[in-house]
Parts: sequence; structure tokens; C-alpha cells
Amino acid sequence: MQQPGAGMRFHLLSLAVLLAFAGTSAAQTNPAGPVTPEVLRGTTADPATKKTTPPASQKTASQKTTSQKAAIQKPTTKPVVQRGNAQRTTPETLRAARYGGFAPAQPPGPPPPLDTTSPRSLSLVSFNTQETLTVTYWSNGAYHRDALDKLNHFLRDSRDNALTEMDPLLFDVLWHTMQIVGYGGSIEVLSAFRSPTTNAWLASVSRGVARDSQHMNGNAMDIRFPGVPVFKIRQAARALNMGGVGFYPRSGFVHLDTGPVRYW
Repeated sequence: MQQPGAGMRFHLLSLAVLLAFAGTSAAQTNPAGPVTPEVLRGTTADPATKKTTPPASQKTASQKTTSQKAAIQKPTTKPVVQRGNAQRTTPETLRAARYGGFAPAQPPGPPPPLDTTSPRSLSLVSFNTQETLTVTYWSNGAYHRDALDKLNHFLRDSRDNALTEMDPLLFDVLWHTMQIVGYGGSIEVLSAFRSPTTNAWLASVSRGVARDSQHMNGNAMDIRFPGVPVFKIRQAARALNMGGVGFYPRSGFVHLDTGPVRYW
């Protein structure tokens, strides 16, 4: 026979277990309880709260504007912008840069008739040393060795007195230019042969000096014909089509050389 007290204790024990289980469940669902739900990035703080999207007809004006800006400001590939006037690199422009000119060029017209029989004489004045020289370097179809030696010394580097064998064809370019212009006076020589040391120094202080200038090869001169406009000298030298012709109107001289035909 079951005792009355035992049945009562069984019911009380069951009730206690039920209350303990209900308390644990309440603590798990209560935001203020000991367990804090993890907040996921992009969701609301309460995982149970779902984000609702209003119908398109209920969108505010600011939301529509934001959507329009987002549609306009789509990421696009930016074009590459080149600063300055880009010039296409070609073998011609590379050769022109090497020899100090902008581009090889064709002569302005057919070459003029040249005097190939008369003796060729030059009267020179050095701009740097004020030395003078008058010499006939060619006659009877041949160059004169003693005259060439005098020209080599006269056209030396005035900074360190270095000299070289000047190209005799350079003297022909100068002489024929005089004949075309009709000039018979003294030629003012601003620069002729340059040693590598002098040319490197000039290139470091002037953008207009090529580091591998023709002056170092003994086949270039910077000259003036006093009283003759430099553009006339340039035009006559270009007509020969015998080398490079540089035009420097501000400084008042013309560059002549026997390198590749090019004009600047």
C-alpha cells in the first residue's frame, strides 16, 4: 500500500523539474538574459527582426536619387591620358635625335649647279680666340695638305686646344654655301671641333647640345656670314643636300655638318 506522503513528494518533485526547465527556456529567449545573440554584419541587431523592403511605389525621393546616382556612377575603365604631345618613335626620329635634328628631310628643290673647277679659298675669324686665317685648301682637283693642317689647328677646341682631322668635305659645304649666297667676306666661326670633355660640359649646361654631337667627329661648324641674314645661309646650305643644317635665328648662326641629311 502506497503511503500518502510519498505521492505528494513525487508531484512536488515533478513540478520543480518543470519550473526549472521553463526558466532555462525563458533565459535563452530573453535579450537581457546571460546569452547575447551574435550580430551579423548587414543584419539588424535582433536576428528575429526581418528587414522589409517597401514597394517601389513607396520609395522616397532620396532613395530614388540615390538609386539614380548609383546607376550613373558605375565603375568604368579610365582611359590612359598622355601628357604633352606624344611623338611616335621611328628609326628616322631616333636617328634625328642622335644627330641633333628633329627629322631627316628632303631638300627644298633640285640642287643648284656647283662650281667644281675653281680654286676654293676660305677666310675665317674665330669668335672665341679672334684669330684669323685665309687659305686656299683645294685647287686643280686636289686638297692641299698644308692648308688642311692650318685649318685643323684653327678649328681646334679653344677650351683645351685639342684638335683633330677635320672632314675636308665640310669645307666644301661651307665654300659652296658661300657661292650660292654670293658672299665673299670673312666667315665667323663660333664653334668647330669639340673634345669629348668640352662637349659633355656644354651638354650639361645647354639643352641644345647633343651628347654625341657631330662636332666631336670633326665634321661640324657653327658659322655666321656677317651682314647676311641667317635664313639665307640656311636656305643655301639646305639646297646642297650634303649634310645636316641647323637654324638658330635667335643666336644668329647656322650649324653645318657632313652627317646624315636632316634639318632643324
